[in-house]
Amino acid sequence: MDLIPDTAPHWHILLTHFPSVGTVFGLGLFLASFYMKSEDLRRASLVIFVLMGLLVIPTYISGAATRWAIGNDPDVSLDLIAVHQDMALFAFIFVALTGCLSWFALWQYRRFSKPHPWNLIAILVLSVIAVFGLTQTGNLGGDINHAEIRSAEDVAAAAGQEGQGITAAIEESIISGAWAWPAMEAAHFMGMAVLFGVVIIITLRTLGVAKMIPFTAVHRLLPLGILGFFVNSVTGMLFFIADSGRYTAMTNSFYPKISLIMIGGVCLLYFTIFNRPWNLKQGDDGPVQAKVVAALTIALWGGVIIYGRLLPYLEGG
Repeated sequence: MDLIPDTAPHWHILLTHFPSVGTVFGLGLFLASFYMKSEDLRRASLVIFVLMGLLVIPTYISGAATRWAIGNDPDVSLDLIAVHQDMALFAFIFVALTGCLSWFALWQYRRFSKPHPWNLIAILVLSVIAVFGLTQTGNLGGDINHAEIRSAEDVAAAAGQEGQGITAAIEESIISGAWAWPAMEAAHFMGMAVLFGVVIIITLRTLGVAKMIPFTAVHRLLPLGILGFFVNSVTGMLFFIADSGRYTAMTNSFYPKISLIMIGGVCLLYFTIFNRPWNLKQGDDGPVQAKVVAALTIALWGGVIIYGRLLPYLEGG
């Protein structure tokens, strides 16, 4: 028996449970933290939201890959897939936004001892909408392969949706717009430059460079790095939506790149909330664990850049 999935549908079935269950669990902890007045529970819920914001990326990508894998099956309705894909995009947006604001709240915990109330309210609203979107996405996904649970109303409502939904409209606007792709390329490169620049500053200080600067000073730069990450996530997903068939076939470059982004995002979370780097005062040398994470972070984000550059040259089947 194969323990590791080897097809897109199997990966999608596995991955889709994590953002769905994790976001619901995170929302439960978040609500419980207010009732119990527990900052520890609130921090835990924010960490979960951040992790789900990262995991929703490969979940969405595996869903698009599944569409290309099963699209030629005569028993599969492309109209239902289109409806499911549009709702998946809706859920993706709100899970990702919840993760971004949750990261910012964790940064505020370290910087100001507590996040701003507006941020917590926004996280609550976005997470509730995200749970709704994930629930609807799951229900629509079940209709695709299970004809026995489809209702006539669902089939009728989905009729004609292939090529007509929001996802298809985004794809068409990017492909038909002469300046859309070059503009996104420029924004993508600028976002990566900002992100990697912040990563280099944070990690080099942890590795012992510029010891005269306390870590609290470079910690202020993290929101700028996350802004670069956000710009890259938006433009990257637009690239993917516009040409998902080609990207999902890039098994030698695109999937390794996404994997490195996931792990690199967790490393950024380490520098946001953990005590070891934060406690580096002026003149202090970083502890071994922090140095290991710093070196790993440079390698991971360097790998993201390398694989991104090699995308046109390492296309796989």
